Amino acid sequence: MKGIDSTVPHSARVWNYWLGGKDNYPVDREVGDQFAQIFPGIFDLARHSRYFMQRAVRYLVSEAGVRQFLDVGTGLPTVDNTHEVAQRANPECRIVYVDNDPLVLAHARALLTSTGEGSTDYIDSDLRNPERILDLAAATLDLTQPVGLILMQVMGHVTDDDEAHSIVRRLLDGLPPGSYLAFNDSVDTHKANAAATSESYNESGAIPYKLRSPAVLEQFFDGLELVNPGVVSVSHWRPDTAPVPTDVFALGGVAKKTH
Repeated sequence: MKGIDSTVPHSARVWNYWLGGKDNYPVDREVGDQFAQIFPGIFDLARHSRYFMQRAVRYLVSEAGVRQFLDVGTGLPTVDNTHEVAQRANPECRIVYVDNDPLVLAHARALLTSTGEGSTDYIDSDLRNPERILDLAAATLDLTQPVGLILMQVMGHVTDDDEAHSIVRRLLDGLPPGSYLAFNDSVDTHKANAAATSESYNESGAIPYKLRSPAVLEQFFDGLELVNPGVVSVSHWRPDTAPVPTDVFALGGVAKKTH
């Protein structure tokens, strides 16, 4: 597959491995296992982040009435992707996925299909160019109507805090009141093993990923109206099971743009 190097670890493929997927190479599994030796909770974190996305999308369709989604930095398709969850709740939902990775693009073209009533599209664009993302998304989404902006485990790839916050604000600025942000990212626990794990991953050859403090992660929701229970461990956000799953080192929340 053109543009894909199976000898260098790849963040989307490593994440796919942690999720239990099969779209990865030995080098990705090696890096994923090295990471897991330092931080065994990574498999739970990846899967609970995925479950959080699914619950958030289900909430937005079934309770908030959202019918359009912009999923930025979607990664490799697995089971129960955003469009599958949304269109299961309402077949008329329209979804645009955004990534700029050739591997993700190839899989998306093959796997991201839609219901007849709704629409699913994929655009090749960089997270750091929100205005281009919005321009391209407007071919599928009606940006005068509410949109669910999905950012799951992606903003750590933008290592400058001010730039990361600016990207999210600019994406939201292009969406009307009544839109929502569904966001989660890994949190810096200030523990030695977390720092060592992050350093090990960033030195592996994969795209660097920055862990942020809870306070910095909460700033992504500035100016928005948080949905209960607020910004919490993703495993604690409206869980489907009882008892509530244990904490994982990722924080997430859903919030509404009111003006």
